[in-house]
Amino acid sequence: MSRHLAITISLLAATLGLTRLSANRKAELLDQPLETIDRNIQGFIGTDDPAPPEETLRTLNATSYVSRTYRKPGSPDIDLFIAFYAQQRAGETMHSPKHCLPGAGWEIWDSGSAVLQAAGGPYTVNQYSISREGQRDIVLYWYQSKGRIIASEYQGKILLARDTLFQHATAASIVRIIVPDHPGTVETARAFASELIPQMRRCFGI
Repeated sequence: MSRHLAITISLLAATLGLTRLSANRKAELLDQPLETIDRNIQGFIGTDDPAPPEETLRTLNATSYVSRTYRKPGSPDIDLFIAFYAQQRAGETMHSPKHCLPGAGWEIWDSGSAVLQAAGGPYTVNQYSISREGQRDIVLYWYQSKGRIIASEYQGKILLARDTLFQHATAASIVRIIVPDHPGTVETARAFASELIPQMRRCFGI
């Protein structure tokens, strides 16, 4: 048997094994629904955004989600979006802003990370600077589950495969915050995110 054929067979066997294990994965519901996240965070009052089109919801394919705009007099609005998935498939990832934003016409002109201080932290999250048609925004986002908070999509794939293999539980959420790129808004967004993290932990029963 040639080396290339042996590698191909090994990869096919591994893929088949992961597929069978994925079929046995179990759905895990939140201890507290996302709707219980406070509507008053850092003095910002949140109101629900209009529901997206059905096509968008089908593409999102989330178990549950929250989409709110938080407002405070004298401060730019904070856009919050959270999608929760009771189970995922190995090899797949949630819809990442890294890919969705360019697809919606946004240019990511700077990408980096931020360290947030919160209960059980510190936590590293993604921080992007984006622009479209003269509008500039700051995006913070991360992936949160019952046991961890991660920023990297690649690390997420590896951990998802591990969870599928050993725990058969893959419940997780993506949390995204967007603020206008104005002086001081990065600090505002980070403070907002730091208060949001323990509320997400509460939803997961931590």
